[in-house]
Amino acid sequence: MERHKILAVDDEPTNLQIIRVILKEHYDLAFATNGEEGLQAAFKHVPDLLLLDVMMPGLDGYELCRALKEDPRTRRIPIIFVTAMGHVDDEKKGFQLGAVDYITKPISPPILKARVATHLALYNQNRELEKAVDRRTHELQTSRLKVIQRLGRASEYKDDETGAHIIRMSHYARMTALSAGISQKEAARLFNAAPMHDVGKIGIPDSILQKKGPLNAEEWATMKRHPQIGAEIIGEDYSELLKHARIIALTHHEKWNGTGYPEGLAGEKIPYEGRIVALADVFDALTSKRPYKEAWPIEKALKHIAEEAGAHFDPTLVTAFLKIKKHLQWVLTKWGDAE
Repeated sequence: MERHKILAVDDEPTNLQIIRVILKEHYDLAFATNGEEGLQAAFKHVPDLLLLDVMMPGLDGYELCRALKEDPRTRRIPIIFVTAMGHVDDEKKGFQLGAVDYITKPISPPILKARVATHLALYNQNRELEKAVDRRTHELQTSRLKVIQRLGRASEYKDDETGAHIIRMSHYARMTALSAGISQKEAARLFNAAPMHDVGKIGIPDSILQKKGPLNAEEWATMKRHPQIGAEIIGEDYSELLKHARIIALTHHEKWNGTGYPEGLAGEKIPYEGRIVALADVFDALTSKRPYKEAWPIEKALKHIAEEAGAHFDPTLVTAFLKIKKHLQWVLTKWGDAE
């Protein structure tokens, strides 16, 4: 069984020796003789528990505790003050700073052993609980993602597009986001939410979706309802992924100049997710073969995208999009529709 690591910080070597004698049989010990040294040792050894004196020159125990609790690397490590400062206000301050216990000197071996064992047991329980929560959270996120991907595929069955469309445009959206300076986390979330952009087409009659010729005014009005239908299908949810998916479904047909649908939003009033997916969706439509058109060469499609900057598309995003031509070509080659 792996032994727990304990770091003891005290400017009196005698006190450290006492702690060593009491605990050495059951724990791996590290020692520091001042606050600054203790801070560095905590980062280096990442102990399972810290024993801190209060009265030390330079960085005292209280300040050391505060520094450790403010740093994400060490904030969860239990801290026990072991000090000669036994006034109730001293003890109160220690707990307010985040310590789990407060032991006054002279050190009683049975008390030190019992308190250390108790807080290490609680620490282990908390870590196992956190691992269980992380596992469950991952399972829920994975389940949501699978539902999103399958609903995205369901919308493709109603249309003349192929399943590869949602793969390509999701990659295009993620790459555009990264090129525009959006964080890796947000770009990944966009990638996973983008497949739901056309889920509202589930609610559009096949006679309209699969019509070979142009739509009449009534049919077009029906078709333009699919963003709102998609938003209603996804619904309101606390999940960040589903929130993004709903925004994308609702706004990916809005245009920068305000002539899009369903709300006629313009400029930055269109959520950035919708602006990015609009670019990705149109580019993929242009470069894909359809029953009513041949696939455009990538150069022709990019020229059209550039011409639509400030009209259909956010000009800043168009600039970011044009920078990733090689990546766009790679996706188109890897997931291009079979002839």
